[in-house]
Amino acid sequence: MKEKRAPGFWLLAIFFAAYVLFLYGPMLVIVVLSFQGPDGGLTFPMRGWSLHWFQKLAEGLGSVDIGAALWRSLGLGLTVMALTVVFSVLAGLAFRKKLTGGSVLFFVVVASLIMPSIIVSLGIGLEFRLLDTGIKKVLETWGMQGTLDNYGTALGIYTSALGAHLSWTLPFGLLIMFAIFNRFNPAYEEAARDLGATPWQSFRHVVLPLIAPSVVGIGMFGFTLSWDEIARTSQAIGDVNTLPLELQGLTTTVTTPSIYALGTVTMVVSFVVMGLAVGLSSLLARRQKAQRVS
Repeated sequence: MKEKRAPGFWLLAIFFAAYVLFLYGPMLVIVVLSFQGPDGGLTFPMRGWSLHWFQKLAEGLGSVDIGAALWRSLGLGLTVMALTVVFSVLAGLAFRKKLTGGSVLFFVVVASLIMPSIIVSLGIGLEFRLLDTGIKKVLETWGMQGTLDNYGTALGIYTSALGAHLSWTLPFGLLIMFAIFNRFNPAYEEAARDLGATPWQSFRHVVLPLIAPSVVGIGMFGFTLSWDEIARTSQAIGDVNTLPLELQGLTTTVTTPSIYALGTVTMVVSFVVMGLAVGLSSLLARRQKAQRVS
C-alpha cells in the first residue's frame, strides 16, 4: 500500500519547486539566450542557435578588455582562496586552546558579516586614501620628488581589494574550522605524540589528512565568494575593475546577447571550480576511509 502523504506535503513541494525555479531559472534563461543567432535580442522568442555572441565576446565589448578583467578576477580569487585556507586553518588550530581575549577576537572577526558590504568597501577605500596621503607627505618631507611624481595609489587588486575580499571570506572559513575541530577526536594526535611525532609531524601526517576534505570546501568558499563579489570591491579596487564590476557596468551599455554570453562564461568558471573542489574533496574522503580500513 502506498503511504498517504501528509496534508502539508504538496504545499511544501510547491514551495520548494518555486524556490528552485526562482534560484536557477534566471541562470538557465541567460544560458539559453546566450546561444542565439546573429539577429538575437535580449528577450524571448529565440532567434536561431549559434555561437555568434561568444565570438563577439572574444573580440571584445567596445573599450572594455574582458580578457584582462577575467584574469584579474581569477588571480584575485585564487589568492583569496589560498589565504582563506591558510588563515582559517591556523585560526582554527589556535582557537582549540584557551586564548586570552579569544571571545573578543572571534566577534571582531565575524563582525564584518553583519556590516553592510558597501560600508566595509567605503571604509577600506577611505583607509587606503588616507594611507596615500600619509605616504605622499613622507615622500615630500624626505625630498623624494621623483618617487612622489611616479606614485599613484595604494589602492589595487592585491592590496585594498584583497583585504576587502578577505573580510568577507575569512569569517566563513573560521566558522567552518570551528565546526570541524568541534568534531575532531584529539586521541589521534595523542597517539601520534606517544609514537614520538613532533607537533609539525602530528599536524602534517594526522590532523591535515583528516580535515583535508573540509579544507578543500573552505577553499571553494573562498574562491566563489571572491569571484562574484561586487559591493565590497566597488570602492576598494583602485583604477581597474574585476570581471563582476565590468559585467555590472556593461548591463547599462550593452544591448546584445553578448552580455549573456559573458554571464554564461562566468557561471561556467564558477561551476568548474566547484566541480573540481567537490571531486577533490570526495577523493580525499575516499583515501581517508581506505586508510582507516587498512
